[in-house]
Amino acid sequence: MSAPPRRAPGDMLVHLRRARDHADRHYTEPLDLETLAAVAGISKYHFQRLFTATYGISPSAYVSQRRVERAQDLLRATNLTVTEVCHAVGFSSLGSFSSRFRELIGETPSEFQRRWAATGAPRIPGCFVFMWGLAERRGCANQEKPQADAGS
Repeated sequence: MSAPPRRAPGDMLVHLRRARDHADRHYTEPLDLETLAAVAGISKYHFQRLFTATYGISPSAYVSQRRVERAQDLLRATNLTVTEVCHAVGFSSLGSFSSRFRELIGETPSEFQRRWAATGAPRIPGCFVFMWGLAERRGCANQEKPQADAGS
């Protein structure tokens, strides 16, 4: 058997980027391997191998990492509870969110939030965060799309 490729062939990179960009835009939604592979237009097993070989991380770990990065922003800048942040970034379980957060960041979400609160930085009230869409909600991101000009 030959060793797995270190990176996807050039003609496949555009498909992998499309799926990665989709994950970046829709991280708050339930994203599974089948969904991302469908966006890339390739089989889920082939997609899994190519994505991991190219980016050095599995698709599910990538989505999870993206969610934790966004959670850090919300924990630093808002007065949302850890549970509210957990659900705002797309995790359905507080336990899995806390475990993954600690694994990636090295401290629990509560410890992270307390540490940043100690700096005395002003907080954005949670009601504004949700009202103005700073914490994306499922189904709300694409409600109002600008229409293309008829003359274009």
